[in-house]
Amino acid sequence: MIKLQRILVPTDFSAYSEEAMTYACAFAEQFEAELHVVHVLQDLVGVVPDPGVAFPPPGDYMGELQTSAEKALLQMPAPEWAAKHTVVRATRQGPPFLEIVRYAKELEIDLIVLGTHGRGGLAHVLLGSVAERVVRKAPCPVLTVRPGEHEFVMP
Repeated sequence: MIKLQRILVPTDFSAYSEEAMTYACAFAEQFEAELHVVHVLQDLVGVVPDPGVAFPPPGDYMGELQTSAEKALLQMPAPEWAAKHTVVRATRQGPPFLEIVRYAKELEIDLIVLGTHGRGGLAHVLLGSVAERVVRKAPCPVLTVRPGEHEFVMP
């Protein structure tokens, strides 16, 4: 029998993450597991193509992003659902796939449920895939969810 005690759902606050959240909540409910919701703040160095071209953002940019993310995480999953279940919320800073894998290892996560954009072709080659990297490096099984592939139906 599979025993899931801790389920991780990383979020970037997109519709893709919302779809993954639906599955993660269902698994957490079924297995009476803790649900871990994590948002990764990506370093600007990884976003800016040439560090010499960009100017640093004014003020405490990362601090503001952190505060904003923490506020948004309080709404995930829906507060009504979260009130009845164990939910752990966290933010991390760094490359998203690396921080997701680190979090999973540190907290001995049993399953990662991850939304994916489902990019193919040139977009995948140019942008890469956080989901693909997580699947390759995760210390536990990973369920990837693509919106529109299958609708989730409650039994």
